[in-house]
Amino acid sequence: MASLLCFSSLLLVTLFFQISFCIVEQLPTPPLPLLPLPTYSQLKWQQREIIMFLHFGVNTFTDREWGTGHEKPSIFNPSALNTTQWATVAADAQISLMILTAKHHDGFCLWPSNYTLHSVVSSPWKSGKGDVVQEFVNAASAQGIDAGIYLSPWDKYEPRYGHDVAYNEYYLAQLQELLNKYENVREIWFDGAKDPKAENVSYYFSDWFSMVKELQSSINIFSDAGPDVRWVGDETGSAGNTCWSTINRTSLSIGSPDITAYLNTGDPRGVDWVPAECDVSIRKGWFWHKSESPKKLSELLDIYYNSVGKNCLLLLNVPPNSSGLISDTDANRLKEFRSSINTIFHKNLAESCYINVSSQRGDFGPEKMLDSDHLWSYWAPKEHDNEKEHWIEIWGKDGNIRFNVIRIQEAIGLGQRIKEHEIYVDHKLVIKGTTVGYKRLHRLDGDEVHAHVVRIRIREARGVPLISSIGLHFDPFWHSTFTMA
Repeated sequence: MASLLCFSSLLLVTLFFQISFCIVEQLPTPPLPLLPLPTYSQLKWQQREIIMFLHFGVNTFTDREWGTGHEKPSIFNPSALNTTQWATVAADAQISLMILTAKHHDGFCLWPSNYTLHSVVSSPWKSGKGDVVQEFVNAASAQGIDAGIYLSPWDKYEPRYGHDVAYNEYYLAQLQELLNKYENVREIWFDGAKDPKAENVSYYFSDWFSMVKELQSSINIFSDAGPDVRWVGDETGSAGNTCWSTINRTSLSIGSPDITAYLNTGDPRGVDWVPAECDVSIRKGWFWHKSESPKKLSELLDIYYNSVGKNCLLLLNVPPNSSGLISDTDANRLKEFRSSINTIFHKNLAESCYINVSSQRGDFGPEKMLDSDHLWSYWAPKEHDNEKEHWIEIWGKDGNIRFNVIRIQEAIGLGQRIKEHEIYVDHKLVIKGTTVGYKRLHRLDGDEVHAHVVRIRIREARGVPLISSIGLHFDPFWHSTFTMA
């Protein structure tokens, strides 16, 4: 009898553990990530979507784009410089990061550097006791805006330029000076721009990058080759129709004209996560010129769709004028630009629709694509060897959806995956696309579309696709008569 009781108890314990194991085994888990992955700082950078560049310096007073290096510091004398106004303009446009040209190619420094007198200390502005960079950082911080710095590698004034070791020591000294003096810099900008006829200097980029990370580890470094953010390859604010956040940094040489196509599209086999930044000016030029006006709103919206809407970040230059203020025309256009984007995307028509999907992995269902988390909440289909294509269908509950923009976002925290996708509206193929990434926006031809069903078909992906958000939106400015000079 005792043996029977022991056997029964053992049987019950075994069944309990088997049932418990089955329950644990059935709990849904996220799919494995696909390397490479973005860092925390890169994810935060991507979510900014639009940031601001401010080109300001001696060129502002000489009506030039590239200075000569022979400008006298006495020409730098803004009568009403007010960095608080800059930050207010940025805040009104919901900009979260501003980057200032602390030194452009002319070599004039907007801060009192210990390593040159070719700076604000030799100007009449504030009797040589001013510091534009400090005022800029303070004003940005007061508005809750992060600050960034551009320090031109090409220096047309500095006599050490042309001597590799001496100039790199000078440049590193100024780099240390800036990053030690001004804390919490979130992006630092390096480029390879210079006149082909200029003296040949080898920039010690690896040394510079290492020094930056040592001084401020959370900073994002921009250059042709990253390491954190790459140039998109043009200055029109337009990424490639295919745009991977992944790239092979060893294939890149900073300043080389032969890499622009590669930068524009990225590389699906890239081993480095280096997303693209699209730099463009709100005016024709980068510095303020009295003869120029800001771009039309329709042009800026085109730029937004071709940058942010193609998995990039938009760096929009808004240059202060010779008084030291952002011109009202530029400030108003920037505010209109932000207001228009908010108008287009404030309502997601898909939220009031039925969502069907090809399959579902555990609790990673279609509802995850309609919440406010566009990074870590996502729909994941089942992984079947015989199911190579996945799809999402959006059905209008009232039988009709009025829209002209389709938005798709991937859960890039687990890697960029989609290689090819198609979109059907009422069973008619309207879009043949490639990459998606953080955000892909498709504008449909015509003022508006009336449809019963929209189908997003993932034709090819690196592993199982993970969609964090989908949206149908109506853009009232697309193909409309609304234009602003």
